[in-house]
Amino acid sequence: MIKEKIQKTNKTTAVKKVKVATNLETEVYNQKGKSVGKLALPETIFGLNWNADLVHQVVTAMQANARTPVAHTKDRSDVRGGGRKPWKQKGTGRARHGSSRSPIWKGGGVTHGPRNEKIYTQKINKKMRIKALFTVLSEKYRKGQILFVEDLALKNIKTKDAVAVIKDLSKVSGFEKITGGKKINLYITTPAKTDTLKKSFANIKTVEIDEVRNINPVDLLTYRYIIISQPTESISFLGGKIEKK
Repeated sequence: MIKEKIQKTNKTTAVKKVKVATNLETEVYNQKGKSVGKLALPETIFGLNWNADLVHQVVTAMQANARTPVAHTKDRSDVRGGGRKPWKQKGTGRARHGSSRSPIWKGGGVTHGPRNEKIYTQKINKKMRIKALFTVLSEKYRKGQILFVEDLALKNIKTKDAVAVIKDLSKVSGFEKITGGKKINLYITTPAKTDTLKKSFANIKTVEIDEVRNINPVDLLTYRYIIISQPTESISFLGGKIEKK
């Protein structure tokens, strides 16, 4: 975090920016919604300033890369027929035409229509992608939309048990709205997604659960609330992204 330190002199007033180390600390809860301790968060992941331009560029590029071109029209070379000249060039009193599959004819080809050969892929630099991810995490943390849970464990594959866990976590102050509603609302990350967790939460339409290695800015911005399970292991994995840059 950067704070402004003002130093006054006899003639002028100088403004100097000094980087001050800030200790970020958060509560950790169990799946019953009760506090079990505190956790120190790295500023490099949860203490970055908001950068709308960077996030917009990365998110737009990711959405473009995920795009699958489906719409496809035929131009005049793809349309069947039209090989014979409709009528002779002169003497008929009609306009000159060379093919009945011209774009101006009914049943002819389409001009400038969508083609599935178009490539929408955009390049995203690795450092940009990682910083955009951490920028969104920092913004979510500042808004109080990230809940750190010690562990998520279910004995059996039951949607009823998964709903009970979410209801218990909704008791935490600021997370009362993670339950109910019809829109996608909650994104849960775990170091390793088991079949028990995956299938238990599968029938809850407002919840998405995935491994922390798949976390990305698009998903974080799609869902309002984020639950990070086993935060020590998850944050350690995210910190490893910085070392690999």
